[in-house]
Amino acid sequence: MQEYQSFIRQVNKSIGLDLSLYKEAQMKRRLTSLRNRRGFDSFQKYFDAIMEDRSLMEEFLDKITINVSEFYRNPNRWKVLEDSIFPALKKKKDKIKIWSAACSTGEEPYTLSILAQQFWDKQNISIIATDIDDNVLSHAKQGLYKERALQEVSPNIKKKYFNQVADTYKISDDIKQPITFKKHNLLADTFPQNMDLIVCRNVLIYFTDEAKEELYNKFSNALSEDGIFFVGSTEQIFNPENFNLKVHDTFFYQKM
Repeated sequence: MQEYQSFIRQVNKSIGLDLSLYKEAQMKRRLTSLRNRRGFDSFQKYFDAIMEDRSLMEEFLDKITINVSEFYRNPNRWKVLEDSIFPALKKKKDKIKIWSAACSTGEEPYTLSILAQQFWDKQNISIIATDIDDNVLSHAKQGLYKERALQEVSPNIKKKYFNQVADTYKISDDIKQPITFKKHNLLADTFPQNMDLIVCRNVLIYFTDEAKEELYNKFSNALSEDGIFFVGSTEQIFNPENFNLKVHDTFFYQKM
């Protein structure tokens, strides 16, 4: 236990990632398995190795971030965005600012761009897509996906916005244009401000309750007046009023 705590402190000091804010049992189990698989019998030896070997560092970062994504993941929730949230925002705003936080391999911000372009011209849409993992950001910027990532994409959307290249699909430049990909550490970096919509799904469940409360406050502060915060299907906020939020729809919260 003491050795793992020392490892956490060293990681935080060296790369600014505070693993103490993640649920300890899950994180320790995941990293112990990875350490053992790479042939290290202590966390100190593993730490020394990841600081010297870039490929081990990338693998370490990839392991602590859960990169499971697809277009229109949980499609009923995206239907709410399309049928209710975006039409209401369009009535108030000629331009829209969106943040896809912990965007993984890019399916989420590209889905947001596809939907937003039903309501705004692409030059009036700004989407910031962030993640802590350089590898997934590199993948996201390419915009190349296997068929399985497009399971929930309708044939019309697929035909309009994707070009099939062998067994992969490439997202169109029109959908890419409004999106800026950036590296960002949710636990340490400054949040973008005045966002009309923030999407952070299936990430907060891995943090401690204390870390979640801090992040909810930061997300709320990052929203514009009446802005919307969209969370994952296992991440219901039980006391949204504590964070100056109110329930707008299931898993959607509006700034009060």
